[in-house]
This record gives sequence, structure tokens and C-alpha cells, in this order.
Amino acid sequence: MDAVTYIKKYVAENQQEEAMKRLKLGEPVQYIVGNVDFYGNLINVNSNVLIPRFETEGLVEGTIARIQEKFHMPIDILDLCTGSGCIAIALKKQLDANIVATDISLPALEVAKTNIELNQVDITLIQSNLFEHIDGKFDVVISNPPYIAYNEKIDEIVKNNEPSLALYAGNDGLYYYEKILKNISSYLKKSYLIAFEIGYKQACQIEKLVHQYLEDVTVTIGQDLQGKDRYLWIEHS
Repeated sequence: MDAVTYIKKYVAENQQEEAMKRLKLGEPVQYIVGNVDFYGNLINVNSNVLIPRFETEGLVEGTIARIQEKFHMPIDILDLCTGSGCIAIALKKQLDANIVATDISLPALEVAKTNIELNQVDITLIQSNLFEHIDGKFDVVISNPPYIAYNEKIDEIVKNNEPSLALYAGNDGLYYYEKILKNISSYLKKSYLIAFEIGYKQACQIEKLVHQYLEDVTVTIGQDLQGKDRYLWIEHS
């Protein structure tokens, strides 16, 4: 469905003229409409959070499959860099799990709060710079962190509208992966699963970081619908 048709379908008739103006100015249609469908769940979005994408649905699907194979429920899950809360909500709808979702951005957490209420799920939200304000140990840690290098070219509509805090990372986009992996051991149970969405050129570098900081783990790299490396799962039994 193209953007104009999307607006005509989902925006009230008396607001469509203004919506079309915003579209012509280069604003993403998802922000104009105010919500998206993610893994069958309605997710509110605005310029304080990334727009959930099909690629991230693949992360959720692959992670659920591994959790169901690996663990007995209930389990404890930590979602780092939650943004709109879409990952945590999708997992909560499908699994018997206690979920903590964090973000450094208070405006992003306000959006996540509205989505938790909208989807009628019980998720704990914490404002935290990764593990800074986190206690306890988890069976699963999942994250779609900022992973775009500062010098990487991206679509103008993304660059000009979506929050840079959620897009860009230092060290050629690897900064947050290394920071997570360096500090994660204290927050993991004996048997655990770590799930990352990654940039399509980053798999080898991130796998090296995994083996630098974690021992006796199995790393699996998964592809998105375009056949690009997009997911990395780390398992320890």
C-alpha cells in the first residue's frame, strides 16, 4: 500500500489535507498516521522512537522459536533499547515471561508506556543506559540497539525524521554491542539466550566480540527476507 492510499485509509477525512502536506514535506507516513502493525500488534509511534520494521519482526520470530525450544516457562527477559516497546510487547503476547524493557530516552519510554497500555500487557519499564539501573539475572536478553556508523549513508527520510539517538553508534556501529557484551555476564542465568538485530555487514565483527567476552557459547547468524545477515543469537546451555 503506497503512502497516499495509507493516509486515505487510516486518517480521518477532515485531517487528510494536513496529512498530505506533512507527507510532501518528507515525514514518514507511519508518524503521520501515528501507529503501525508490528507482529500483529498495534504500536503507537512518533518522532521519539524508531518506526518498527519487518526486519525486527524476524528477530522476534526467531527468538520465540529458540526460547520455546530451549526453556521451560516462565522465564525472565530483558529488552535493552526498547524504543516503542514493540519487541517486548510481541514477546509478552507469545510467551509466559516476566519482561523488563529499558531505554535511555524518557520520551521513548513514554511511547512504550502508551503501547503497553494499548496492548494490555504487563511489562516493567526502566529508564537506564543499558545495564546501569538493572538488577537481577535473565534467561534472555534481546536488543535492537543503535548500529549505524556515523559516516554510513542512510535514506534521507530516515536521517531527517527518526531519532539519531536510536540510529547511530560509534566504533563503526559496534559501540553498543561491545558495551552490552562486555557487561552482560553479571545479568545472565547459567543457561541463557542473547538475541541481537545487527547491521548486515556487522556479523563477523560482532561474532568476534562475542568470543572475546563470553565463553562456551554457540553463535547463530540469521538472514532477513532479503537474504542479508540481520540477526545474531548467542546461546549457552
